[in-house]
Amino acid sequence: MTAFTGLPAFPAPHQIPAVSTYTPAADQDPAALPLLFTPLTIRGVTFKNRVGVSPMCMYSCVDGVINVWHVAHLSQYAIHGAGLVIIEATAVQPNGRISTHCPGLWNDDQIIAIKAIADFCHSQGAKVAIQLAHAGRAAGYYSPHVPDSQRLAPRIAPIEDGGWPDNIIAPSAIKAWETAADPREASLDDIAAVVAAFGSAARRSHDADLDVVEIHGAHGYLINEFLSPLSNKRTDHYGGSFENRIRILLEICQEVRKFWPEDKPLFVRLSCTDWAEGGWTSEDTVRLAKVLEAIGVDLIDCSSGGVVPITTDHPHLPGWNVPFSDDIKKSDSTVLTAAVGGITEPQHAESILQDGKADMILLGRAFLRDQMWVAKAAAALGVAVQVPVQYRRAGKAPSRT
Repeated sequence: MTAFTGLPAFPAPHQIPAVSTYTPAADQDPAALPLLFTPLTIRGVTFKNRVGVSPMCMYSCVDGVINVWHVAHLSQYAIHGAGLVIIEATAVQPNGRISTHCPGLWNDDQIIAIKAIADFCHSQGAKVAIQLAHAGRAAGYYSPHVPDSQRLAPRIAPIEDGGWPDNIIAPSAIKAWETAADPREASLDDIAAVVAAFGSAARRSHDADLDVVEIHGAHGYLINEFLSPLSNKRTDHYGGSFENRIRILLEICQEVRKFWPEDKPLFVRLSCTDWAEGGWTSEDTVRLAKVLEAIGVDLIDCSSGGVVPITTDHPHLPGWNVPFSDDIKKSDSTVLTAAVGGITEPQHAESILQDGKADMILLGRAFLRDQMWVAKAAAALGVAVQVPVQYRRAGKAPSRT
């Protein structure tokens, strides 16, 4: 049986008038809109609202190719009103995948299904981003969806199961945890190849008609490993000082900007703290944000943790990453920010925007639990919305007497 390698091109419903779904009705007073439902323009891209779907790994690809699962999974959020849909962490090299079943964008064949997602989401008024990534020392695992008898730990996949146990790179040859892979220290040639691969993936992202590229610099993956002094023990010009540890991220951003149009936004997701003594801090993030803004980054997607086990107090309260976004907003940088992490209630999301602590709200698990989150947020915040033309005959549910 031939492995599935992509999607045929199929038309989005352009013959039907495009409707920006679950957005304010035509007679809604714009001045009375909550910020959550106020458009946001970054460069040449306007997001119809400030609600985005955070990138979430599905571990459901074959040979790095996104398939019909991803089309169905992501399209539902566009139908139900998200202003931005971000495609999950997508590796720029085969050995940069988190698992053997994660997506990639290292060849042109992988563009086809991604463009299908973009075409449909655009027909519903949503913008589409892709999170370009390299997992570094956290790469090459079995998908968590395989039977537990195979997974065990998690476990690095051997070559016979599609893994690459001898080609796992990191800034330094330090394991992520006791049962993790033994990475090799990335050579200068490895680093140059990674930087070039991000640029090539950005070109393919543009070919797929995507609106935003987000560079994944968080959660213990390769860029985060270089940033953190806990995982980067190099003695060359990619290690040691703050300026050296951020070098690879700056080179990646500059390479991406060579291939990513000036009128399209560039985001960077950062782990704003390692939650560990001696690690990366929010102060480091504020310092880095200013540098990133100067080289063409438009928004910092503020997350945290992942490079080492947490050793300091972590509140895990709703919106636990909001203080890091707020730290950037309070600095003299004008870069935009997105808040993510434990945000579930519309009123909470709106208060973050109203207080000037972020410019966009990203939701992950909240959307997995409730695909209708945007519509319910509109009702909670008193916004009258227009629904997709295909759903209008539903009207309101009859009341019980």
